[in-house]
Amino acid sequence: MTHILQSLQTLSTIHYPNGSACINANAQSCGECIQVAATCGWCTDENFLNQGQSKSARCDDIESLKSKNCTEAKIESPHGSIKIDKNKSVTNRKKDVAEKLKPEQITQIQPQKLTLTLRSGEPQTFSLKFKRAEDYPIDLYYLMDLSFSMKDDLENVKNLGTDLMREMQEITSDFRIGFGSFVEKTVMPYISTTPARLINPCTGNQNCTSPFSYKNVLKLTDKGDEFNRLVSQQQISGNLDSPEGGFDAIMQVAVCEDQIGWRNVTRLLVFSTDAGFHFAGDGKLGGIVLPNDGKCHLEDNMYTMSHYYDYPSIAHLVQKLSDHNIQTIFAVTEEFQPVYKELKNLIPKSAVGTLSSNSSNVIKLIIDAYNSLSSEVILENSRLPEGVSITYKSICKNGVVGTGENGRKCSNISIGDEVSFEISVEAQKCPSHGKPETIKIKPLGFTEEVEIVLKFICECECSKGGEANSEKCHEGNGTFECGACKCNEGRIGHLCECSKDDVRTEDLDANCRKDNGTDICSNNGDCVCGTCECKKRDNPNEIYSGKFCECDNFSCDRSNNQLCGGHGRCECKVCICDANYTGSACDCSLDTSTCLAKNGQICNGRGDCECGVCKCTKPKFQGPTCEICPTCPGVCTEHKDCVQCLAFEAGEKKDTCKQNCSDYLLIKVKDRDKLPQPTDQSFPLSHCKERDANDCWFYFTYAIRNNTKEVYVVETLECPAGPDIIPIVAGVVAGIVLIGLALLLIWKLLMIIHDRREFAKFEKEKMNAKWDTGENPIYKSAVTTVVNPKYEGK
Repeated sequence: MTHILQSLQTLSTIHYPNGSACINANAQSCGECIQVAATCGWCTDENFLNQGQSKSARCDDIESLKSKNCTEAKIESPHGSIKIDKNKSVTNRKKDVAEKLKPEQITQIQPQKLTLTLRSGEPQTFSLKFKRAEDYPIDLYYLMDLSFSMKDDLENVKNLGTDLMREMQEITSDFRIGFGSFVEKTVMPYISTTPARLINPCTGNQNCTSPFSYKNVLKLTDKGDEFNRLVSQQQISGNLDSPEGGFDAIMQVAVCEDQIGWRNVTRLLVFSTDAGFHFAGDGKLGGIVLPNDGKCHLEDNMYTMSHYYDYPSIAHLVQKLSDHNIQTIFAVTEEFQPVYKELKNLIPKSAVGTLSSNSSNVIKLIIDAYNSLSSEVILENSRLPEGVSITYKSICKNGVVGTGENGRKCSNISIGDEVSFEISVEAQKCPSHGKPETIKIKPLGFTEEVEIVLKFICECECSKGGEANSEKCHEGNGTFECGACKCNEGRIGHLCECSKDDVRTEDLDANCRKDNGTDICSNNGDCVCGTCECKKRDNPNEIYSGKFCECDNFSCDRSNNQLCGGHGRCECKVCICDANYTGSACDCSLDTSTCLAKNGQICNGRGDCECGVCKCTKPKFQGPTCEICPTCPGVCTEHKDCVQCLAFEAGEKKDTCKQNCSDYLLIKVKDRDKLPQPTDQSFPLSHCKERDANDCWFYFTYAIRNNTKEVYVVETLECPAGPDIIPIVAGVVAGIVLIGLALLLIWKLLMIIHDRREFAKFEKEKMNAKWDTGENPIYKSAVTTVVNPKYEGK
């Protein structure tokens, strides 16, 4: 049966997303524990574990272990460290000082070597200082395209040596210059391979030298006239296609340190051309398929393998230029500026300058580019071991701080300026081999570097004193180290008391039941080797315990949504209350201070203090200390008469004031704002507002202080003001006048309406009248008509 093995596997694979990382890791040894997180510790106390707890419970946060009564001396939690092995100060060097230092005697970066001891999850941070040394030596190699289109440029470069030497004296007194040239691979289709064209590749009457890939004309030297002499002897060559084989030349200049003569100083490579470039893959056009091997192939200062190896890739060039600390200046014509600016973005510590058509501005271009490159420092590190990360923070000139990628660099640095970097190195895990690793950090373009040796804390100190085959581990079946048994192969159990092969599940299960009617380990754990190992919960503070995992510290009664009311601890499902607390949930306080009234009495003498709360004996009293009595006679009304007679010599007790009101202490104030406020007093206080027989209001406060009735009263009454006669009379007169005018207007309006109605009626009757059309019998017409009897109508 494999019940035990399955139980062990289950314990080691359970994931608790919300719990402590230390507990969730299920570490079985101190070494495993300290690799989980920097906050984890391992308790080495032999008696630390409660019954039912697994060995992994020894691994927890430091504070959690202390709270579980593991003393600080018994907690194993090693920390990393930083040791500076070499710390030579940066050089303060002046150019005009008679004593000259060798390049290897100049220091620009500090410290030079450190040893970091790393613990997983714990970063180690150190400071690195960089200072640009004055009068620092410079090696400059001028690499020129000698294809036919650069003919006029060659004339201007012939005097470059002495002129550049003179200008560079302003920057450094130790300057060397070299010269090399390139054209193209000597195979078709890059050049013409006809015999005549191999001798003179130029057309017409031009006299050109045979084509070549790369030639080292002059090794780095401090003799400017030698540079002029050798460059003057150079001849232009030619090729067929527009892109040139400059990448082949750059690779050889970078890797052939001895032939070029590079020193461990500032290295500048000036690449001058008026054309583009071939790169990896273009060699296939000439039948060249072997990748560039990045090695030196100069024989008699000529590159001899151009026909055998392809052009290098940009990434390959970047690697070699960085490895050899070479800063590149591309001096190219205006036409190819966009191409080389893109190339500059891919090559760290490189610059692009615009070359005039005949290279007449090359000296100014070089000096400007050098100033631009040297004004910026960029840190880079070598390949990091697996699981190790590094972050940078820069503190640059004028206190400018950079983080992230900007934390690697500082700009606008002048000669003599000092900047610093804070570098943090962190390991997330121990390397598989556990051996020290070495990384290097250096500023790009500089030969100096910082060597960092990384050591890893993979085991606890207590494991070194482990007792092999200890009797504490059941007849020597394990090594006793760090307070616990580390079982030998094939053994299991807290004390390695069981063998994986010789146990029977039925026998072991019986030892894990409290009685026959209960579950194995109360269903809160697993039976391992006849012993209950209790389960872990998401919350690391919630623990099952007991021989049969029957107890826990989280199932007790709660009050105010807090376990044991926040005033006790839960042990085996029962609250153990703090002092002055009682109850099943420790929610009953025995402290009576919360029941103390302002007069010093508990519950004002009107109730009992139960669990810190007043229980008033009479229902009519209310409030936190039984101070409120809503149904009691009004305090203000009760004391009104005495206040009135004392303050204003009026009221019902005017004549008996001295006899009935002698126990009052009366204090007058000018206005209501001067009356004391309830919040300002340490005793009960009532504000009152009462009215006298003349309907005047008076204001006062009443309180009992030191057994004395203390009354503050406003010294002036608020009486209603009498009527003002003039406005009333004026209002009545104005009202009568206005009413009269209104009546006249209404009468006038009615008359107008009546007249208009009568006129309309008249007009209507006039239009409807019908006159008699018969003749008047008295009327005689003035006209007499006579008919002629003879008229026949003709």
